[in-house]
Amino acid sequence: MSSHSSSTSSQPAPFDLSAWRNVPTVLMVIGGIGAVAAAILDPKHAAFSYLTAYMFFLSFGLGGLILTILHHLFDAAWSVPIRRINEHLACLLPTLALLFIPILINVLMAGNDNIIYHWIVLLKEGKPDHAVTSKYPLFTVNSFVAAWVICGVVWTVLSRGLRKYSLEQDKTGSIECTRTLRRYAAVGVFLFAITLTLAAIMWMKALQHEWFSTMYGVYYFAGSTWTTLATVYLIVWLLQRQGPLREVVREKTFYFLGSLLFAFTVFYAYVTFFQYFIIWNANMPEETFFFVSREHGVWFWVSMVIIFGHFFGPFLTLLRIDVKLLPWVMIPLASWVWLMHYVDMTFNIMPVMFPEGPHVSWMDFACVAFIGGLLVKLFLKSLNAHPMFPQKDPRFAEAMDIYVPEGKLAQAVGARAAKATSGGKH
Repeated sequence: MSSHSSSTSSQPAPFDLSAWRNVPTVLMVIGGIGAVAAAILDPKHAAFSYLTAYMFFLSFGLGGLILTILHHLFDAAWSVPIRRINEHLACLLPTLALLFIPILINVLMAGNDNIIYHWIVLLKEGKPDHAVTSKYPLFTVNSFVAAWVICGVVWTVLSRGLRKYSLEQDKTGSIECTRTLRRYAAVGVFLFAITLTLAAIMWMKALQHEWFSTMYGVYYFAGSTWTTLATVYLIVWLLQRQGPLREVVREKTFYFLGSLLFAFTVFYAYVTFFQYFIIWNANMPEETFFFVSREHGVWFWVSMVIIFGHFFGPFLTLLRIDVKLLPWVMIPLASWVWLMHYVDMTFNIMPVMFPEGPHVSWMDFACVAFIGGLLVKLFLKSLNAHPMFPQKDPRFAEAMDIYVPEGKLAQAVGARAAKATSGGKH
């Protein structure tokens, strides 16, 4: 008991975050005003800036969803204390689906000079090229809208369902909640793969519709999960420092998060390199032009930033085992991960409008501020509205490194059930 008290008292003092409470609202308001002004002054540039910010923040929702799904699929114990954080990140997806509406407006209502998807302009002008006709019926306006509907519905059902039964488990501790969560995960992992790939292809890769890549969905998945892991590490560290997770987060929690971040650093590099290598080796014009256009002008140097900043920097930093437990290394690294992922999204989207090099604009900052401020506000609202961590997960004792003999566990569960049935109070 004394060792526990001493470890608790040795925790650093929590930060005073009261001054930051209104920052998300301020960012959302200022960014929203800026985004509207951008849409009026330069609709096409504003649409590209908005899409870049959107695909960047979509990664957090999708990353939270897959981490929640994987937790239930593998019946993991170490991730029990942080599961609720991933659930709240996943539940941003319904809002993100609605935030795609400005892109739909650009597709359906903008003049041909302002539409950011060239293949839609070709369809509206009645002059579809071979790439559009050969990919029929995927590349049609109806399919574009249908993809948005399908993704929005699937993400809403999965994210809300996983959190609903997780919160129900907090109340009842019923084994049926655990079984239902595993069923959701078993089906959800396939639906997740399909919808993520559909979104990455229809919303980002289709900006250059002639391009072929069977790895693009995996590429976006790797970058999204990588970014989300860094974000979860930062959130868990803050919540432990502030107190809500102080009693349940262990050293192994940070170690495993850091190890997964290291693994996805390598996985992202593997997918990205072999996508490039296979396309370079095949040397087919409808595939190589995507990379050839990004080796011109300033974009070449952006690609170097991605190679060294997105892979080599984090890889070499995370190579040591003990680094994963050092907040003074991992917290700045999390910020660096965000920057690199945004650069990666810019590298995929912006060369379509600016083939000679990136044009950093206030429109980019306005769109990031608006979407980011709104999502942070919603996340904090969800975080404060529910228990910070699962209360009655069957693997909670294992997550706490506590051994409970099977007989005593069954006896305790039976006693709790009898007490609940008789109407007694805990």
